[in-house]
Amino acid sequence: MSLTLRTISREQHLAYIQSLPSASHMQVPAWADVKAEWRSESLGWFDDKTGELVGAGMVLYRQLPKIKRYLAYLPEGPVINWFAPNLTEWLEPMLAHLKHQGAFSVKMGPPVIIRRWEATSIKAGIQNPDVKRLRDIEADFIEPRAFEVADKLRRMGWQQGEDGGAGFGDVQPRYVYQVPLANRSLEEVHKNFNQLWRRNIKKAEKAGVEVVQGGYQDLEEWQRLYEITAVRDHFRPRPLSYFQRMWTALNSEDPNRMRLYFARHNGVNLSAATMLIVGGHVWYSYGASDNIGREVRPSNAMQWRMLRDAYALGATVYDLRGISDSLDETDHLFGLIQFKVGTGGQAAEYLGEWDFPLNKLLHKALDIYMSRR
Repeated sequence: MSLTLRTISREQHLAYIQSLPSASHMQVPAWADVKAEWRSESLGWFDDKTGELVGAGMVLYRQLPKIKRYLAYLPEGPVINWFAPNLTEWLEPMLAHLKHQGAFSVKMGPPVIIRRWEATSIKAGIQNPDVKRLRDIEADFIEPRAFEVADKLRRMGWQQGEDGGAGFGDVQPRYVYQVPLANRSLEEVHKNFNQLWRRNIKKAEKAGVEVVQGGYQDLEEWQRLYEITAVRDHFRPRPLSYFQRMWTALNSEDPNRMRLYFARHNGVNLSAATMLIVGGHVWYSYGASDNIGREVRPSNAMQWRMLRDAYALGATVYDLRGISDSLDETDHLFGLIQFKVGTGGQAAEYLGEWDFPLNKLLHKALDIYMSRR
């Protein structure tokens, strides 16, 4: 297949995304409005023979301080045929185009899964004192074509980013936790939860925890819970304006792109979460909870409701997003994987993020600048 790459309109870009079973929420045109501090562009790959649009990419450009050169970032993209034998014919025109646009370095995150581990394998790994990382456990599924993609990228001069390396943007998680929903009944999904999860869902029900959907007007309440979480878990919270922008941008593109949920008890909101939907892929995106009311298990109730809603939407996967690959119980992120493993889903490892330095000197300078920050 011979290809031509050019800038496309948002309408073309959106129509292409809507024609697919799913794509990352960071590759929809509206994501450009969420990331307002970046310049953006929609790229399209066309089949020369048919003139048909066969791939798309959302590019975010971030200017380097003081000079008119940019980092070009395609988070969890581009959306192309990653297993095509002619991968260079997809990526080389993209690099040439981005260089012409003033990019000194390109960062992308191929949406290619390389390995999967079932919950039962991870539980066994946690109980084994010799196992320290997810990688120490034999994967239940390996995608051989993903290794071929990695080899091709290296040969083209792409460099693999360090795990959680110093990216200019929000470096995306390499390991995620997903609950597959395709060809399964809700009963099966529930049965796959571990005993503690099932018990906690029942406990919340008995206590009268109700889970409700909120709207734009409830984002201030979301922010209250989110900031409590940030203090407790020692991270810097995003401002309310970010979530307001996210809501407006995503839901004006598709009224069902972003949802907000609250779990409340006796009229008091105890936990909250945002949910994102693109085709058959549904993400639990941000979560927040109060320091009070944990004994009535609001988070389990809320996740179960969100999962059921995702199922009702016809989703093929409910994605709980990032996990650390550390299985060390003393690691501060261990609780996160433990909570997610309870859903009985699978851990998945993506190919990770890759960099192409178009200007080696500036790329190196950026690395130094970011490591100092």
